Amino acid sequence: MSEVSWREVAPGVHVRRHEELKLNCGLVVGEQRALVVDTRSFHRQGSDLLRAVREITDLELVVVNTHAHFDHCFGNAAFRDSQIYAHSGAADDLLRTGEHQRRQVVEHLRSTDREEIARDVEATEIVLPFYLVEEDTAIDLGGREVELLYAGRGHTDHDLAVAVPDAGVVFAGDLVEEGADPAMEDAFPMEWAATLHALLERPAGVLSETWVPGHGRVVDRSFVQEQAALLGRLAETFTEVLAGRPTGVDALASAARGLGLEDHTLRQAAVRALELRSGPTS
Repeated sequence: MSEVSWREVAPGVHVRRHEELKLNCGLVVGEQRALVVDTRSFHRQGSDLLRAVREITDLELVVVNTHAHFDHCFGNAAFRDSQIYAHSGAADDLLRTGEHQRRQVVEHLRSTDREEIARDVEATEIVLPFYLVEEDTAIDLGGREVELLYAGRGHTDHDLAVAVPDAGVVFAGDLVEEGADPAMEDAFPMEWAATLHALLERPAGVLSETWVPGHGRVVDRSFVQEQAALLGRLAETFTEVLAGRPTGVDALASAARGLGLEDHTLRQAAVRALELRSGPTS
């Protein structure tokens, strides 16, 4: 499968968008070190990313996983000699769900006649991030500081954004989605909008006009504001319905039709809202 080459969105700040899943990985180059944002879906893809990184820089590498979904971190195996940062919740989630994610991915690949890739995923070692943060954290790359930002729960309970304040760029991971609806399987639909607003209001967020979503095209600040507003309307609708008589998934999802989200997204969001209302998730 052909790959999209690096795009430099600001001096020393690069985005590599992959055709599969429209996944974006990032590279931020300092004077002494460089930082890689997300590592793709399995070892061979991670190795491909590493080779592409080395086309740009031979500096020592630091890696950040924005969250613990396989397509953003199973490529860690190719970067195991680097410092790999993530939120502590990402490490916990990967320990708890990594093998389950692998089984789901392999089953899907085999059902769509992609046996070679299925075997690659089966053979990939799941390498955990081991530099763990729970609050905003700065990383010095030499002559350039990058900020790991935790603004709250949204796509998961542990999403990290990576901000490059001197370049006005934020790698938002799957907190921002372009070309498809925000993914709700592990989401916190009642909190996501507030998390995006908090991220936009961080000093680095205020300074940034270039936002790199986890998937899709690079967007601007207004796109993120519009997505936050959409998620806010979803949360408001759910809140109003849940304040009334008890309701089920179908009724809750139906109440939010007309917002511009697909039916399957609304249903997943309704499932999550009702699960979280019932008590802590496992």
